[in-house]
Amino acid sequence: MRRLLWVLLLSLALVLVILVARHDEGTVGSLSTGDFASLAVKLVILVAVGGAVLTLFRDRFSHALESALLWVVIGLLLVLAYTYRFDVRDASDRVLAELIPGHAAVHGHTVELARSHGGDFPISAQVNGVRISMILDTGASTVVLTNEAAKAAGLPLDMVKYSVNVDTANGRALAAAVTPDRVVIGGIAERSIPALIAQPGQLKTSLLGMSFLNRLQGWEVRGDKLLMRAYP
Repeated sequence: MRRLLWVLLLSLALVLVILVARHDEGTVGSLSTGDFASLAVKLVILVAVGGAVLTLFRDRFSHALESALLWVVIGLLLVLAYTYRFDVRDASDRVLAELIPGHAAVHGHTVELARSHGGDFPISAQVNGVRISMILDTGASTVVLTNEAAKAAGLPLDMVKYSVNVDTANGRALAAAVTPDRVVIGGIAERSIPALIAQPGQLKTSLLGMSFLNRLQGWEVRGDKLLMRAYP
């Protein structure tokens, strides 16, 4: 153990000499001095841990070797998980988008939603910070909120006037014009989106209409996927 300690101390001293000598150049071979120092420290720690394990289990070398290999595998798995963490997150988002209606898979500035078995695109949006269930309706000129959704989002129902004529599946009806502070879908957030509030009992599900879609850089339906792209 004492011999190992001297080896580690000499290694650290050598690393320090190299760093001082190459300070002005800023590189050691193909590595920056910072990367070289980080690599050297990691190697020293690895040697120290490995030496300690071998010392503790010197009478059971096979057990020591098995333990060392196990920790090496665990370390490699952790490194791989960290390296590909964003790919893993994207894959989990895609799975959730398929399993949970309305869940948005976010890829950079693009949000992806899956079509439901009924053929619609359910969307889990946030209006003024409150989660609201919507359905994509490209035939609607604006976002249309049910009376219940508008109340949950804190919109002033006692101050609105139902004076806007709208065409619905049940015929013509009146709605109230409002402007929510913020509408968020996945990673896309838009402010001051023109919207309408349906009268009580007139609408079962809130609608995501063109007043939101027109704010985007682009959107498209590709098979069973709805893709919405925000401006960078």
